[in-house]
Amino acid sequence: MSAAGVLGSTRSWFDRDVQFDHYGADPLPFGCTGARGIVQQFVELAGGQAGRSFDVLDASGGYGSACLGAGSEVIAEALATAVRQAGYVTDEIASAERSLLLERLFGPGGLFADRFPAADYRVSGRNSGSEGMELALRLVLESRFDRRLLRAVPGAEQRDIVLGFEGAWHGWSGGLLPLLNRRHYRVGLPAVAPEQFGFSTDHIPFGDVEAAQEWFDRNGDRVLAVMVEPVQGDAGILVPEQGYLRRLAALAEQSGALLVADEVLTFAKTGRFFAMSDDEGPIPTDITVIGKSLGMGALSTSMVIARRELGVRPTGTVSTSDLRPLTCAVIRAGLDHVVGEGLLERSAEVGAQLGRLLRERVVAPFPDLYREARGVGLLHGIELTEPTAARIGELRNCMIRNGVYVEFMSGAGRRSHGLRYVYPTMRVAPPLVVSADDVETIAARLAAGSQALRELAA
Repeated sequence: MSAAGVLGSTRSWFDRDVQFDHYGADPLPFGCTGARGIVQQFVELAGGQAGRSFDVLDASGGYGSACLGAGSEVIAEALATAVRQAGYVTDEIASAERSLLLERLFGPGGLFADRFPAADYRVSGRNSGSEGMELALRLVLESRFDRRLLRAVPGAEQRDIVLGFEGAWHGWSGGLLPLLNRRHYRVGLPAVAPEQFGFSTDHIPFGDVEAAQEWFDRNGDRVLAVMVEPVQGDAGILVPEQGYLRRLAALAEQSGALLVADEVLTFAKTGRFFAMSDDEGPIPTDITVIGKSLGMGALSTSMVIARRELGVRPTGTVSTSDLRPLTCAVIRAGLDHVVGEGLLERSAEVGAQLGRLLRERVVAPFPDLYREARGVGLLHGIELTEPTAARIGELRNCMIRNGVYVEFMSGAGRRSHGLRYVYPTMRVAPPLVVSADDVETIAARLAAGSQALRELAA
């Protein structure tokens, strides 16, 4: 049924009746009837203005996944061609489309070859970032024992700690729960059994070199792996100081631990493909997981890129979705478009402009609402003050009614080592196709939404 037909139906917005409530709060009183680029067409669903249609600029990129916005002709053509021609074989059968993608990424001169040469790394595909992180954890756990004899390899018997970070988010699936240091998400759900080859997770504050050094001094001989987001997303878009990630990588290597980079959110959003980088260049990792933007807003997919010596027991990595030809066609077309149009380089410039506008036109005029803005590339966050954090629902409605769509992150909360509490944060991460004029308008609309919230309390 067309959008117009839906609006005229006596059973309009039927998804509100039958879709599971994932959020536990009153649903947003808006519906979407279509989109093009970063512009979405919304309609009011309740109240005195029910039925009002208006345009909303997407400053979220669909949970950070729609890097080309809506209606990309490049992706539409790739999908149509792949459906007609590419087939749907699993990874048991070699695929021409899969080969084209992997050679484009990891072959000589490939987009990722300088960081992940094919002689040293292999790749697996998954349905989502959470599934990719589950496989990364599986690779970590199975690295310490003989997969045929199912007993520890010499020297690995005592390696039973995975180092995580306060405020981290790696996914909501069961195997990843131990990596979250938020009791709210874990209590009452399955935990890792205290058995042979079990593991525990320690959490330290992100970005604190001294805390990391202190922890490794005490636990270096027991650490199995370090799981890190190069920019912490759900914690509030926390960007570490230059040199921190490289130092963390060195500590992991010196201790014999594996370094796992969760780049599900950061992939292609920081002005380059990978955020595990600094002024010296790429920071080596043992496993890297990418997702969200990888599917170009058309598919949910992820990749796990791991050193060749890592693996699991036979059939332990089989997946229905492991780099199917259609998925590969969409990824290849999208990444070629990103490179051909210079979207990463442009996003770095536009992202710097966005960061400045958020500080000057949103945070500075509203110190009662916001603490600070921070970010890199097109991945930014505006941290709320404590009073505003209690009004997120109102704030979000104000933003949408003023023509801008944003999402909210949980914040890192209470941290150790004397670091301050980090409140929920508004994520501002528009698609890569956003223009300089677009970010000017986004900032103006964020300011208008902020003023609307302030007036509600007057």
